Amino acid sequence: MKNLFINILLLIIGVVSNAQIPKVSAGSIKQYKNFTSKYVTARNVDVWLPHGYSKKKKYGVLYMQDGQMLFDTAITWNHQAWEVDDMMGKLLNQKKIKDIIVVAIWNGGATRHIDYFPQKPYESLSQIQKDTITAQLQSAGRITATFSPISDNYLKFLVTELKPFVDKNFSTNTNKENTFIMGSSMGALISIYAICEYPNVFGGAACLSTHWPGVWTVENNPIPDAFFNYLKTHLPNKKNHTIYFDCGDQTLDAMYPPLQKKVDVLMQENGFTNTHWQTKYFTGENHSEQSWAKRLQIPFLFLLRKK
Repeated sequence: MKNLFINILLLIIGVVSNAQIPKVSAGSIKQYKNFTSKYVTARNVDVWLPHGYSKKKKYGVLYMQDGQMLFDTAITWNHQAWEVDDMMGKLLNQKKIKDIIVVAIWNGGATRHIDYFPQKPYESLSQIQKDTITAQLQSAGRITATFSPISDNYLKFLVTELKPFVDKNFSTNTNKENTFIMGSSMGALISIYAICEYPNVFGGAACLSTHWPGVWTVENNPIPDAFFNYLKTHLPNKKNHTIYFDCGDQTLDAMYPPLQKKVDVLMQENGFTNTHWQTKYFTGENHSEQSWAKRLQIPFLFLLRKK
């Protein structure tokens, strides 16, 4: 009933039904409007296909969060985009990365925070800590009810509904070595959570400007430590998984460097080396699609390079 109500709300405000197909400078987009799920609210899914896509070849798949922000500045709310089509087209033409398609999953609008917030770390918090987080998110206008993440269901949607659909309808390599996940901010959180929860599905994750605070302050905030404690025991196998992190130091990203450095220590303690893990720090860069687009080549090459 709750999901039905939210779906109706999103339809009313036009988040779902009135989607425009992004215009791309390289490749093409196939859009699936209102992709339905028994786990999360309906959302649009854009599948980017490279120029010359052929069913005679097999392609890796990169699943990306906040799909409405990836391609076309003309239709995004802030007139910024990751320019994924430009960079993918360039790297494929240069034969620097493996053959790949991109599955751009639109966020759920009103459900974005509960979809993307890693659930198991949250559930490890005390009730007082949970109440504090609810109050902070309500004060920020992100939620109106008690905060209750559903990211485990979001991952079930990805793994048991969306991925089988993509593998059935496109010519894909279905193994983890050719299945990747990527996002920024809250989308980065759900991406690292995905590779930890489903290491047999995802072989690589790229997490840009990871929102380790979970809310909008680091003061008296138990969330980062909950995330770090989770990572200590849930990081995937260092020998056959690839993980990329980065952050800037301006606007919202200003909170991230000290937290990301703690994650770097965890990665080292878990045996990750620069063969399978990379963290980059970008002085002067802020929390925006424009900044992520400027450095997009780095995670693409690290995650998708030909071997």
